Amino acid sequence: MPIKEHPLHALAAYLPDNSFEPVVNYINHFKIHLTVTRQRKSVLGDYRHAGGWGNHKISINGNLNKYEFLITFLHELAHLFTYEQYKNKVEPHGIEWKNNYSQLLLDFVQRNIFPQDIVIALQKSIKNPSATANGETELLMILRNYSQQSRPGFTIVDKIPDGGEFITENGRHFKKIGKRRKRYECLELNTGRRYSFSGLSEVKIVVNNNT
Repeated sequence: MPIKEHPLHALAAYLPDNSFEPVVNYINHFKIHLTVTRQRKSVLGDYRHAGGWGNHKISINGNLNKYEFLITFLHELAHLFTYEQYKNKVEPHGIEWKNNYSQLLLDFVQRNIFPQDIVIALQKSIKNPSATANGETELLMILRNYSQQSRPGFTIVDKIPDGGEFITENGRHFKKIGKRRKRYECLELNTGRRYSFSGLSEVKIVVNNNT
């Protein structure tokens, strides 16, 4: 089963110091059903509002480091706040959600939970939150520095120099061309087709020994 159920005391292992109590207070107050899932490539977390007599539901990827886990929880909690206030009458990531998310981030920053480099990166999110994690690449790059699951021989596309080659997990071979706004244009060597990659995509480095 991809979903793991945890008693609340076990949640502390997923959270930074000094954040467990306020997170649990929110869970209890809003009767949130929180699940920790395996890694999902398209999302870090998810929110489903209470239907009928059911509970609000939040799911978060269990492979995230503690700071990513907390920030993802706050992102989804802001959806809950917005639903409680406006139901489905506003856009999912409209100004109402942004205001709620900003206030939650500010509250937890003021609790001195995050390291200073994350606090600095969060200032942009507090001023103008992005709807998706990929829209906050600078913050995610810093958060990745606190992860311990990097694999030997792998790196992220952002750290590969222009002209460098890499292989994706499904074995496709690419050459990095350059940055186009927030994503990188890359050439698939076998087909000649061009694709865009997030700078945070994890790929295997190709070492070219040709001189």
